[in-house]
Amino acid sequence: MKISIITPTFNSAKTIQSNIDSIKAQSFKDYQLIIIDNNSTDETIEIIKKNNISNIKFLIENDLGIYDAINKGIKLSDHEIISVLHSDDFFNDENVLENIVGSFNEDKECEIVYGDLVYVKKNNIDIPLRYWKPGLFKKNLFFKGWHPPHPSFFVKKKLFKDYGYYDLKNGNCADVELMFRFLDINNLKSKYLNMTLVKMRYGGASNKDIFSIIKQNIQIMKFLKIHRNYYKISIFIMYKFLDRLKQFVIKE
Repeated sequence: MKISIITPTFNSAKTIQSNIDSIKAQSFKDYQLIIIDNNSTDETIEIIKKNNISNIKFLIENDLGIYDAINKGIKLSDHEIISVLHSDDFFNDENVLENIVGSFNEDKECEIVYGDLVYVKKNNIDIPLRYWKPGLFKKNLFFKGWHPPHPSFFVKKKLFKDYGYYDLKNGNCADVELMFRFLDINNLKSKYLNMTLVKMRYGGASNKDIFSIIKQNIQIMKFLKIHRNYYKISIFIMYKFLDRLKQFVIKE
């Protein structure tokens, strides 16, 4: 099996090189990199071109946001497995893709593989801030505020054709809705890897401030259809708060 890595970019000059370096360092080489750039005005495009990557598809055009760009990348991809690695993110070590492919090969019926993520300080990636260890998926966990870290979520490409792409109407939580649709609604077989796959700089679109976090969670409760049920809202908020608190306590 081979992997297509989708990276949406927009004025990502400060971080895109570490993203690319982590991809080029992978021991597993049967991958392609697909970069969808929303007409960056900084040095992003020049940095990408300087890397002279042979196995790359590079599209530069206006998009309707991150998830529109990801959808474009998926449709351009040639390989069986899809990875979404945002320009602020990077693989934890050189064996990530090898471990992912090995997991899919071990169980041919497995449709999804996901693992752990570490948030790091935006201006010092050597300082960890949060350890996100989602654990095994169980039915209805999404209603308790649970979901896997999206950058550590690897899926077979055919799932998008069978069950749909990222739904843009869900805004910054389109990733959570897609994971809910795949795991909970359609009961697709998944495997959890108890290892850090991706590191993410803290302060992205969904967690840059308290207002973004509140807005995202309101939208999540809407597609879960619990936004009018005060009891279910309370359960969702309580469990999600406890889970996020745990991420600041546990270590790798």
